[in-house]
Amino acid sequence: MKKIVPLFAALLIAGCGEKSSSEDSESASEKPTGEPSADVAKPSPSEPPVAESPSESRTAPSEEVKPDRPVAETHPTEEAPVNPHLKYEIKGDAVTITGCDREASGALTIPSVIKGKAVISIGQDAFLTCRNLTEIVVPDSVTSIGEGAFFECTGLTNIAIPDSVTSIGEAAFYECTSLKGITIPDSVTSIGRAAFRNCTSLTSVTIGDGVTSIGMSVFQFCTGLTSITIGDGVTSIGSYAFNGCRSLTGITIPDSVTSIGGGAFYDCSSLTSITFLGDAPTVGIGVFVSAPPTIYRKPEAKGWGDTFDERPVKLISEKP
Repeated sequence: MKKIVPLFAALLIAGCGEKSSSEDSESASEKPTGEPSADVAKPSPSEPPVAESPSESRTAPSEEVKPDRPVAETHPTEEAPVNPHLKYEIKGDAVTITGCDREASGALTIPSVIKGKAVISIGQDAFLTCRNLTEIVVPDSVTSIGEGAFFECTGLTNIAIPDSVTSIGEAAFYECTSLKGITIPDSVTSIGRAAFRNCTSLTSVTIGDGVTSIGMSVFQFCTGLTSITIGDGVTSIGSYAFNGCRSLTGITIPDSVTSIGGGAFYDCSSLTSITFLGDAPTVGIGVFVSAPPTIYRKPEAKGWGDTFDERPVKLISEKP
């Protein structure tokens, strides 16, 4: 009996151990097959997935990146500031002065270059009735002075026309009553009608050799004019060109002149002598009405008689 009890206890203990092993095996087989195995690394809760940083997706500059700045427009070194009173227009590579504030006064300089482009013309009526301007400097880039450009600039006493100018428009300096002298350079080929009409303070005029025609009424009523030099290129003097120039006492007409319009010297009441260096020109009606000149000519010149448009003709050698 004593031997049976220990044997039974040993059997009982062995049976319990087999059950435990089978339960562990069943438990393992019931686990979901989709669950990652223990040897696959999982992200740690303390280490979230790393997203690509924007700074890692492109190269970070070593210095602060600054936005591009527009490249400054370069201008020729001779470009001067534009007077705020001036108005202008740019077409292509050329600039035209189109206007000026009527309040502008004193001296004014027109620049030769604006925004890198050459100023080539002074437009129609650009300085119309700018009565407080006393001096205007025109650059040598200008080739034309337009119609009425300085019309009634009554305070203007001085203006130099550069030798780049080829044309002076109609009434360009009409009634510039303070203008005292003008030199028209050889580059000018045409002077428009009444260009200097009513410039009552104008005392001296020099016309360059490039001018071929002195237009109608160009110097009409320039009552203070005492001296005028006409270039050798002039072939015609228009009607009423010097009408009313009552201070003019003498004038020499070059041998290039072939025609003189009617009334050209009408009412030149102080004109006592006109010297012609060439043949007698054709003349219009009443060239010397209310003017008392004696005509002087060269002995070899042709077409002259004892009188010319009812005025006496003498040889230059007889001139007092």
